[in-house]
Amino acid sequence: MLLAAVTIPAAHAMANPESWAREGWKTDLSRAAVGFDEIISGGPPRDGIPSIDDPKFASASEVAGVGDREPVIQFGLDGDTRAYPLRVLMWHEIANDTVGGTPVAVTYCPLCNAAIVFDRRMDGRVLEFGTTGKLRHSDLIMYDRQTETWWQQFTGEAIVGTLTGKKLKLLPSRIVSFGAFRMANPQGRVLVPNDPGFRDYGRNPYASYDTASVPFLYRGDLPPNIPAMARVVVVRTETAPIIVSLDKVRTDGFERDGYRITAEEGVASALDHATIAERRDVGAVRVTKDGADVVHDITFAFVAHAFHPKAPIVTE
Repeated sequence: MLLAAVTIPAAHAMANPESWAREGWKTDLSRAAVGFDEIISGGPPRDGIPSIDDPKFASASEVAGVGDREPVIQFGLDGDTRAYPLRVLMWHEIANDTVGGTPVAVTYCPLCNAAIVFDRRMDGRVLEFGTTGKLRHSDLIMYDRQTETWWQQFTGEAIVGTLTGKKLKLLPSRIVSFGAFRMANPQGRVLVPNDPGFRDYGRNPYASYDTASVPFLYRGDLPPNIPAMARVVVVRTETAPIIVSLDKVRTDGFERDGYRITAEEGVASALDHATIAERRDVGAVRVTKDGADVVHDITFAFVAHAFHPKAPIVTE
């Protein structure tokens, strides 16, 4: 949700299923996996932050205007490797794409700094995702245009509607710098705006957000042993998630149960300075098991605690 667009008082942002029905939703509100009191308005209406449904690309060697340190989501399947700059996804949050023949949704929630890629196939059909304009635990709630089920971006779980209880398959991706992507993949495809004048691409509408003391539009508990806005690495294992502070990974690295987390320098924060290219270096990570990349994300500590309250956050 864009900070500049959110002007409604918190008291009026509370859940109101009757108003949701008046908004024209065809969502089956009789089926839900979460309490409606956990869902609030983020400000913009449905599709007020428009998804990218017909993505355009240019080869990395031809892209101009993106700084070398700017963060991009690197994702590839079957030899088709692409980069999705956060300078673009900041304003759209979802890109419905097909990579290596697989329909995927490449997503970014700025309020959670959560960059996650999903397989869009579910029960024999391909879903297309948009933004509901609503949040849960400050995280983007998506919806699919086929059933209008609402989906939690951080988990990939259907939380309200016909498909409640279903879960999208998460696919491994990484945050890297654009310069590193271009060096490794000079002909790799890079997402570019369909209309460069549609938004002020390259400007951060969430200036200084990741150095704030508290998260925006969040009403849950905060983690006890780490600042709410500190970055953490969440590794989604087959059992309990592994959650480690990014500072610890950058200082010491981390290994557990065959998972290895290593830090890399040279990646700018997506949520610091108003101009992306001038942001401070927060680095990135690579997470592997037996040498293969695994699903993970770098998010804020309050997010990890909200969705995994029983999982300890390793800080030392």
